[in-house]
Amino acid sequence: MSKIEKLIIKITAIPPPADFKWSDLQTLLEHFGYKQQNGNGSRRKFYNPSKDALIVCHEPHPDPNLDKGCIKDVVTHLKENQFIQT
Repeated sequence: MSKIEKLIIKITAIPPPADFKWSDLQTLLEHFGYKQQNGNGSRRKFYNPSKDALIVCHEPHPDPNLDKGCIKDVVTHLKENQFIQT
């Protein structure tokens, strides 16, 4: 099983994982063609030009783990844009 497959299984787990790291999110979204753009403060945008799709999250600090709300938003977005199956 590839690293990406493991990340997809982890991020789509119910309930959302409490230990999904920011670096794992970056790896996963880059795999799907998203490019990170920095915004104001800790706000980060991930844009996929082929789908014209945008994800906005706050980069966690000092803890590297994403909050569950961000994870739910990302999973919903990836499902709606058919990057992952429901």
